[in-house]
Amino acid sequence: MLGFATAGLLAYAADLALFTWLRGPAGLDPLTAKALSFVAGCTVAYAGNALGTYRHARVRGVRPYAVFFAVNLAGAAVQLLCLAVSHYGLGLTSQRADTVSGAVVGMAPATAVRFWGTRTLVFRSGGTVRSWTG
Repeated sequence: MLGFATAGLLAYAADLALFTWLRGPAGLDPLTAKALSFVAGCTVAYAGNALGTYRHARVRGVRPYAVFFAVNLAGAAVQLLCLAVSHYGLGLTSQRADTVSGAVVGMAPATAVRFWGTRTLVFRSGGTVRSWTG
């Protein structure tokens, strides 16, 4: 759990920093900025989990990243829904409101979806899993 949280915190920092820059100085709309920052955060999270948390259960090929990406899309959908409701539904359009709704309010349920999916679908034991020790 600690390894997953560490990888998640690093991914969260990458996602939040990029979102803030894309939404602020780069001037992108909130959903585009969040989608782009999501891809960066997802890549950081996969690397952290594959090389750290679940290094004993790495699977071969492109499939693990594809499934990891799909699991993270489900989590991102939760965050994007919170952002869309806040920005477009409630009219809370400031950068601060976008950051709170996209990166704070939606984070708890999104993290639960990601943890379950990562552990259950991506880095599960058995099947095509190979160990670093043999």
